[in-house]
Amino acid sequence: MMHQKIKLGMVSLAALAITGCGDQNSSDSNNGIDMSVEAIHERVVTLDTHVDIHEDMTFDPIYDPGTDTPQQVDLGKMETGGLDSAFFIVYVGQTERTPDGYALAEERARRKFSAIQRMTEFYPDRIGFANTPDEFEEIASSGRKVATIGIENGYVIGKDLERIEEFYNLGARYMTLAHNGHNDICDSATPLARLGDSEEEHGGVSEFGYKVIDEMNRLGMMVDISHTSIKCMMQATEYSKAPVIASHSGVWEIAKHRRNLNDEQLKAVAASGGVVQIVGLDGFVKYYPAKGPEVDALRQAVATAAGDAEWDGDKHSSLDQYVKGMEAIDAKYPAGTVEDFIDHVDYAVNLIGIDHVGLVSDFDGGGGVVGWNSAAETMNVTAEMVKRGYTEEEIAKIWSGNTLALWRRVDEAAKALQ
Repeated sequence: MMHQKIKLGMVSLAALAITGCGDQNSSDSNNGIDMSVEAIHERVVTLDTHVDIHEDMTFDPIYDPGTDTPQQVDLGKMETGGLDSAFFIVYVGQTERTPDGYALAEERARRKFSAIQRMTEFYPDRIGFANTPDEFEEIASSGRKVATIGIENGYVIGKDLERIEEFYNLGARYMTLAHNGHNDICDSATPLARLGDSEEEHGGVSEFGYKVIDEMNRLGMMVDISHTSIKCMMQATEYSKAPVIASHSGVWEIAKHRRNLNDEQLKAVAASGGVVQIVGLDGFVKYYPAKGPEVDALRQAVATAAGDAEWDGDKHSSLDQYVKGMEAIDAKYPAGTVEDFIDHVDYAVNLIGIDHVGLVSDFDGGGGVVGWNSAAETMNVTAEMVKRGYTEEEIAKIWSGNTLALWRRVDEAAKALQ
């Protein structure tokens, strides 16, 4: 059943303040406003800025988002957990930068663009597509879910600057400059030895990469600095004529994974007017340096035992040897929880301010922590923020307000440039 979101501007924010640690069954005695976690979650628009999709979503019935799928996010799970909106992701992994590699990356990207658009065409009474913040708010107010698009890995444009505008016109509103492995735009935080990557290739942003940022600024496409090297991230943030976004990153001081952002990086994003989306991905929330090599060794052993040279998740992840091996590894290295996740949020809020922090899952791309492992559990995140004393105004900012405000600032910068 559809419900209509109540905009915060329609009621006094002061009247919505949560006191103490948040009584989950309380109400405002003067205004009769229900202050329970459920009611707050109902009023606040929740936005997840990075949800990966299977490239066969809407093409293969098993991944049909209108049904109960094996994915962490589908429309039913969004409705159950109260996840109102998402940037669905056009992700393509890094491969060799050859004509065939560029062509395949473009083909896979276009398939994902089509899949996302088809979802909104197949289920228009449940979800709508937003090209602007105004459209986003209009759809959310109607009670429908909201979809928009982010690109993960600028590799999908190849060496063609004109493709940025083409993908913008298909709905992309941010693009991650790089992913795992260097590309033509900039250096990655995680070079890939299998592609022959050295620690750095460009010394940060390449000459071509600066042209890419210029074009993104002109169009109003947010520059996403997650996944990039520290040099690339700092150079891109300083160079961009519009504030940047970190679409899915954690806090280095809490979990020293090389994909997380250190204090200098966090402050740079905030100084630009940008937003850091704190990610609920277990390995970034709680980082164990020894775990990765152990998992890699297990995967290679499983692949070898199966008679294969390399690990294939689709083929090997259900094998008994792998399942039991991962059970032992997971017992040795406890998974991150919602509480651990919000520790990252607290740190970022305290360091750079409430206006520069958002939330993101990276579901179906490796994301998930205990307590928030699918869209159906989204309310648990709100409950933890209430427990820690965040006000409803602050929760609204962190869930979506800050990101929508950033989107508007990027649009304004684009208008000035045009």
